[in-house]
Amino acid sequence: MTQQTAVVTGAGSGVGRAVAVELASAGWQLVLAGRRAGPLHGTAELAGPSAAVAVAVVPTDVTDAAAVNALFAAAVARFGRVDLLFNNAGTFGAPTPVEELEIDAWRAVVDLNLTGAFLCARAAFRQMKAQSPQGGRIINNGSISAHVPRPHSIAYTATKHAVTGLTKSLSLDGRPYRIACGQIDIGNAATDMTAAMSAGVRQADGRIAVEPTMDVADVARTVRHMAGLPLEANVQFATVMATAMPYIGRG
Repeated sequence: MTQQTAVVTGAGSGVGRAVAVELASAGWQLVLAGRRAGPLHGTAELAGPSAAVAVAVVPTDVTDAAAVNALFAAAVARFGRVDLLFNNAGTFGAPTPVEELEIDAWRAVVDLNLTGAFLCARAAFRQMKAQSPQGGRIINNGSISAHVPRPHSIAYTATKHAVTGLTKSLSLDGRPYRIACGQIDIGNAATDMTAAMSAGVRQADGRIAVEPTMDVADVARTVRHMAGLPLEANVQFATVMATAMPYIGRG
Protein backbone atom coordinates (compact mmCIF):
# COMPACT_ATOMS: atom_id res chain seq x y z
CA MET A 1 0.00 0.00 0.00
CA THR A 2 1.03 3.62 -0.42
CA GLN A 3 2.31 4.79 2.94
CA GLN A 4 -0.56 6.15 4.99
CA THR A 5 -0.91 7.93 8.31
CA ALA A 6 -2.70 6.67 11.42
CA VAL A 7 -3.53 8.55 14.61
CA VAL A 8 -3.70 6.20 17.60
CA THR A 9 -5.07 7.48 20.90
CA GLY A 10 -4.30 5.78 24.19
CA ALA A 11 -1.11 4.67 22.47
CA GLY A 12 1.11 4.49 25.53
CA SER A 13 0.08 1.03 26.70
CA GLY A 14 -2.19 -1.96 26.24
CA VAL A 15 -4.33 -2.22 23.13
CA GLY A 16 -3.19 1.15 21.79
CA ARG A 17 0.48 0.22 22.00
CA ALA A 18 -0.10 -3.20 20.41
CA VAL A 19 -2.09 -1.69 17.55
CA ALA A 20 0.51 1.00 16.92
CA VAL A 21 3.29 -1.59 16.69
CA GLU A 22 1.21 -3.77 14.37
CA LEU A 23 0.33 -0.86 12.08
CA ALA A 24 4.00 0.13 11.93
CA SER A 25 4.87 -3.39 10.80
CA ALA A 26 2.42 -2.86 7.92
CA GLY A 27 4.12 0.40 6.92
CA TRP A 28 1.78 2.96 8.45
CA GLN A 29 3.18 6.31 9.57
CA LEU A 30 2.08 6.90 13.15
CA VAL A 31 0.91 9.77 15.31
CA LEU A 32 0.82 8.53 18.91
CA ALA A 33 -1.45 10.31 21.39
CA GLY A 34 -1.89 9.90 25.12
CA ARG A 35 -1.65 11.88 28.32
CA ARG A 36 1.95 10.99 29.22
CA ALA A 37 4.92 11.52 26.93
CA GLY A 38 7.10 8.81 28.48
CA PRO A 39 4.92 5.82 27.60
CA LEU A 40 4.29 7.25 24.13
CA HIS A 41 8.03 7.41 23.48
CA GLY A 42 8.23 3.81 24.69
CA THR A 43 5.66 2.82 22.06
CA ALA A 44 7.55 4.82 19.44
CA GLU A 45 10.72 2.88 20.24
CA LEU A 46 8.86 -0.40 19.80
CA ALA A 47 7.11 0.71 16.59
CA GLY A 48 9.89 2.60 14.85
CA PRO A 49 12.40 -0.25 14.31
CA SER A 50 9.70 -2.61 13.01
CA ALA A 51 9.55 -0.90 9.61
CA ALA A 52 10.87 2.11 7.77
CA VAL A 53 8.15 4.32 9.20
CA ALA A 54 8.00 7.77 10.73
CA VAL A 55 6.49 8.12 14.20
CA ALA A 56 5.33 11.35 15.84
CA VAL A 57 4.59 11.61 19.57
CA VAL A 58 1.94 14.17 20.57
CA PRO A 59 0.96 14.14 24.26
CA THR A 60 -2.76 14.87 24.31
CA ASP A 61 -5.66 15.01 26.75
CA VAL A 62 -8.48 13.80 24.51
CA THR A 63 -11.11 15.33 26.81
CA ASP A 64 -9.78 18.80 25.86
CA ALA A 65 -11.19 20.00 22.52
CA ALA A 66 -8.31 22.42 21.90
CA ALA A 67 -5.75 19.71 22.60
CA VAL A 68 -7.48 17.33 20.21
CA ASN A 69 -7.55 19.95 17.48
CA ALA A 70 -3.84 20.56 18.08
CA LEU A 71 -3.19 16.81 17.80
CA PHE A 72 -4.70 16.62 14.32
CA ALA A 73 -3.05 19.88 13.25
CA ALA A 74 0.29 18.35 14.28
CA ALA A 75 -0.50 15.17 12.34
CA VAL A 76 -1.26 17.13 9.18
CA ALA A 77 1.74 19.41 9.62
CA ARG A 78 4.03 16.35 9.86
CA PHE A 79 2.46 13.97 7.35
CA GLY A 80 0.07 16.01 5.20
CA ARG A 81 -3.10 14.00 5.87
CA VAL A 82 -4.83 11.53 8.21
CA ASP A 83 -5.97 8.20 6.77
CA LEU A 84 -6.92 6.38 9.98
CA LEU A 85 -8.00 7.18 13.51
CA PHE A 86 -7.90 4.34 16.01
CA ASN A 87 -10.13 5.89 18.65
CA ASN A 88 -8.87 3.92 21.62
CA ALA A 89 -8.36 6.10 24.71
CA GLY A 90 -10.57 5.03 27.59
CA THR A 91 -10.91 4.01 31.22
CA PHE A 92 -12.96 1.45 33.14
CA GLY A 93 -13.17 3.43 36.36
CA ALA A 94 -13.33 1.82 39.78
CA PRO A 95 -16.02 -0.89 40.04
CA THR A 96 -18.73 0.73 42.16
CA PRO A 97 -22.35 -0.14 43.02
CA VAL A 98 -24.64 2.28 41.22
CA GLU A 99 -26.08 3.71 44.42
CA GLU A 100 -22.58 4.60 45.62
CA LEU A 101 -21.21 6.08 42.38
CA GLU A 102 -20.28 9.74 42.81
CA ILE A 103 -21.14 12.16 40.02
CA ASP A 104 -17.50 13.16 39.57
CA ALA A 105 -16.53 9.50 39.03
CA TRP A 106 -19.37 9.14 36.48
CA ARG A 107 -18.28 12.28 34.65
CA ALA A 108 -14.64 11.21 34.52
CA VAL A 109 -15.57 8.01 32.66
CA VAL A 110 -18.06 9.75 30.37
CA ASP A 111 -15.62 12.57 29.58
CA LEU A 112 -12.88 10.18 28.49
CA ASN A 113 -14.76 7.27 26.94
CA LEU A 114 -17.52 9.18 25.16
CA THR A 115 -16.73 12.88 24.88
CA GLY A 116 -13.07 12.17 24.18
CA ALA A 117 -14.01 9.66 21.49
CA PHE A 118 -16.38 12.21 19.95
CA LEU A 119 -13.80 15.00 19.96
CA CYS A 120 -11.22 12.80 18.23
CA ALA A 121 -13.76 11.51 15.72
CA ARG A 122 -14.94 15.05 14.97
CA ALA A 123 -11.40 16.28 14.33
CA ALA A 124 -10.61 13.25 12.17
CA PHE A 125 -13.86 13.65 10.23
CA ARG A 126 -13.13 17.30 9.51
CA GLN A 127 -9.66 16.49 8.22
CA MET A 128 -10.75 13.48 6.16
CA LYS A 129 -13.54 15.48 4.56
CA ALA A 130 -11.22 18.40 3.70
CA GLN A 131 -8.16 16.54 2.42
CA SER A 132 -7.43 15.45 -1.13
CA PRO A 133 -7.90 12.65 -1.96
CA GLN A 134 -10.91 12.83 0.30
CA GLY A 135 -11.72 10.18 2.87
CA GLY A 136 -10.31 7.95 5.56
CA ARG A 137 -11.30 5.45 8.23
CA ILE A 138 -12.23 5.71 11.90
CA ILE A 139 -12.10 2.59 14.09
CA ASN A 140 -13.67 3.01 17.51
CA ASN A 141 -12.67 0.77 20.40
CA GLY A 142 -15.91 -0.46 21.91
CA SER A 143 -15.92 -3.40 24.30
CA ILE A 144 -17.78 -6.55 25.15
CA SER A 145 -19.52 -4.08 27.48
CA ALA A 146 -21.05 -2.50 24.38
CA HIS A 147 -23.20 -5.66 24.40
CA VAL A 148 -23.48 -6.84 28.02
CA PRO A 149 -22.48 -5.28 31.37
CA ARG A 150 -20.28 -6.46 34.15
CA PRO A 151 -21.45 -5.95 37.74
CA HIS A 152 -20.80 -2.49 39.17
CA SER A 153 -19.78 -0.95 35.83
CA ILE A 154 -22.66 1.36 34.96
CA ALA A 155 -20.54 4.31 33.75
CA TYR A 156 -18.24 2.18 31.59
CA THR A 157 -21.12 0.14 30.18
CA ALA A 158 -23.21 3.21 29.38
CA THR A 159 -20.33 4.86 27.55
CA LYS A 160 -19.51 1.76 25.53
CA HIS A 161 -23.13 1.40 24.45
CA ALA A 162 -22.94 5.06 23.44
CA VAL A 163 -19.79 4.44 21.41
CA THR A 164 -21.86 2.07 19.27
CA GLY A 165 -24.21 4.95 18.49
CA LEU A 166 -21.22 7.14 17.69
CA THR A 167 -19.94 4.48 15.30
CA LYS A 168 -23.25 4.15 13.49
CA SER A 169 -23.72 7.90 13.11
CA LEU A 170 -20.18 8.41 11.85
CA SER A 171 -20.61 5.56 9.40
CA LEU A 172 -23.79 7.09 8.01
CA ASP A 173 -22.62 10.71 7.96
CA GLY A 174 -19.29 9.74 6.41
CA ARG A 175 -20.74 8.06 3.33
CA PRO A 176 -20.73 11.17 1.08
CA TYR A 177 -17.07 11.85 1.90
CA ARG A 178 -15.53 8.35 1.65
CA ILE A 179 -15.17 8.20 5.42
CA ALA A 180 -15.68 4.67 6.73
CA CYS A 181 -16.26 3.97 10.40
CA GLY A 182 -16.20 0.63 12.19
CA GLN A 183 -15.93 -0.67 15.73
CA ILE A 184 -13.94 -3.40 17.44
CA ASP A 185 -15.43 -4.88 20.61
CA ILE A 186 -12.73 -6.55 22.69
CA GLY A 187 -13.11 -9.10 25.47
CA ASN A 188 -10.32 -9.98 27.92
CA ALA A 189 -7.22 -9.04 25.95
CA ALA A 190 -4.24 -9.49 28.26
CA THR A 191 -3.12 -5.96 29.22
CA ASP A 192 -2.47 -4.06 32.44
CA MET A 193 -6.17 -3.11 32.43
CA THR A 194 -7.22 -6.77 32.56
CA ALA A 195 -4.52 -8.01 34.96
CA ALA A 196 -7.18 -8.66 37.61
CA MET A 197 -8.64 -11.42 35.44
CA SER A 198 -5.90 -13.79 36.59
CA ALA A 199 -6.75 -13.17 40.25
CA GLY A 200 -10.50 -13.33 39.79
CA VAL A 201 -13.24 -10.80 39.03
CA ARG A 202 -16.85 -10.51 40.13
CA GLN A 203 -19.38 -12.48 38.10
CA ALA A 204 -23.09 -11.82 37.55
CA ASP A 205 -24.03 -14.26 40.34
CA GLY A 206 -21.67 -12.57 42.82
CA ARG A 207 -18.88 -15.14 42.64
CA ILE A 208 -15.26 -14.12 42.18
CA ALA A 209 -13.78 -16.20 39.36
CA VAL A 210 -10.67 -16.28 37.22
CA GLU A 211 -11.40 -15.53 33.56
CA PRO A 212 -9.49 -16.60 30.44
CA THR A 213 -7.61 -13.94 28.50
CA MET A 214 -6.14 -13.75 25.00
CA ASP A 215 -3.01 -12.23 23.53
CA VAL A 216 -3.45 -8.52 22.80
CA ALA A 217 -1.55 -9.14 19.55
CA ASP A 218 -4.66 -10.92 18.26
CA VAL A 219 -6.61 -7.70 18.70
CA ALA A 220 -3.90 -5.72 16.93
CA ARG A 221 -3.97 -8.03 13.93
CA THR A 222 -7.72 -7.58 13.66
CA VAL A 223 -7.40 -3.79 13.69
CA ARG A 224 -4.67 -4.04 11.06
CA HIS A 225 -7.06 -6.01 8.82
CA MET A 226 -9.87 -3.50 9.31
CA ALA A 227 -7.51 -0.60 8.62
CA GLY A 228 -6.07 -2.15 5.48
CA LEU A 229 -9.34 -2.54 3.61
CA PRO A 230 -10.11 -0.20 0.71
CA LEU A 231 -12.58 2.52 1.62
CA GLU A 232 -15.19 0.76 -0.51
CA ALA A 233 -15.25 -2.01 2.16
CA ASN A 234 -15.82 -1.75 5.89
CA VAL A 235 -15.90 -4.05 8.90
CA GLN A 236 -18.80 -2.37 10.65
CA PHE A 237 -18.51 -4.34 13.90
CA ALA A 238 -15.98 -6.97 14.96
CA THR A 239 -15.98 -8.87 18.25
CA VAL A 240 -12.62 -10.32 19.32
CA MET A 241 -12.63 -12.12 22.65
CA ALA A 242 -11.01 -14.85 24.70
CA THR A 243 -12.83 -17.95 23.47
CA ALA A 244 -13.88 -19.28 26.87
CA MET A 245 -14.63 -16.00 28.67
CA PRO A 246 -18.08 -15.67 30.25
CA TYR A 247 -20.11 -14.03 27.49
CA ILE A 248 -21.88 -16.63 25.37
CA GLY A 249 -24.36 -18.83 27.23
CA ARG A 250 -25.12 -18.72 30.93
CA GLY A 251 -21.59 -17.89 32.10
